[in-house]
This record gives sequence, structure tokens and C-alpha cells, in this order.
Amino acid sequence: MEHGARIEIRELPVQPHRGSESASQLITVDRPLWRADLFDRLADPPGSFSAAHYHPRFTGNEPSARFWDAALTADPWTWLGDQITSLGATTGGSAWPLDPEDAAELPGLAGTVVETAQQFAPARCRSAAECFQLTRDVQDAVQLMIATLRAPERLDRDWTAPWLEARA
Repeated sequence: MEHGARIEIRELPVQPHRGSESASQLITVDRPLWRADLFDRLADPPGSFSAAHYHPRFTGNEPSARFWDAALTADPWTWLGDQITSLGATTGGSAWPLDPEDAAELPGLAGTVVETAQQFAPARCRSAAECFQLTRDVQDAVQLMIATLRAPERLDRDWTAPWLEARA
């Protein structure tokens, strides 16, 4: 099992204006463009980032294979900041297909993205209960991961008890 911060760059499609100038508007975060998983394995020392990887592209909603980068494991926060600043081009790929105004603004937000991701760093989760609380919004995905394990006998049932109990 892995845990840590997941960062995704997603498309924010324009929606038609609804109602008056003061009316609440529909905001849809849609098609994923890129993802970084700044993860530890639960069995490894906190902060080792032994499972840190990224997905440079998506087909629909499905990520590409995992890509591993020694620079990501060695210094994930600098690596992430470099990715945001370069719009994903640092690792040799093409830049993310962003609206030109967003592409101009995003590099200036790299520090904010890194600071936000650091709040979910794997070393900050020191217990199963704390990790469960941090992942409660993606509980369905965690349940799916548990249900589709290739070697379910290797599952740490003590650590995953909060997720297993929530499933019942």
C-alpha cells in the first residue's frame, strides 16, 4: 500500500453562464492532463518517497504507465515545482496543452502548489486513523484498490482496518 500526495493537472472547460451576474456558476474540473504521485510505501521509512512516480499523459481518464525519475525520489518538492514552472516539459515531454492565459499564470503558482502538496506528504500521516481521515474523500477509490489487489494476503489488515470497516 502507498500513501502521500497526488497532484493532477486537469482541464477546466468553460461552462455557459447561468442566471444573473451574481448567480453561482458551474465549475467542472474534467479531463486529466498529468499526474504526480508523491508516495511512500507504508512499509518504508516515512519521507523515502519509494513509490513516487508520475503519469505524463492520459488516454481519456486512464493514466499512462508509471514513470519513475531519480530526481523525483531524491527531492520531490523541487521536482514538483520544476514540473509546474515548466508546464510539464522538464521531464522531456511536451508542455501541457493549456489555455495560453493559464499557461502564463501557472508557473507563478508553483510555490503554492508545492506548499499545498506538502500538507499531504506521506510523513505527515502517522497512523491509520490519520491516513483514513486524509483520504475520506477518495474512499471509493481506496476500496476499489483493496478489492482488486493481486496478492490480498499481503494486505496489512491492521493498517487498512479503517477502510475495511468503512466498506462493511
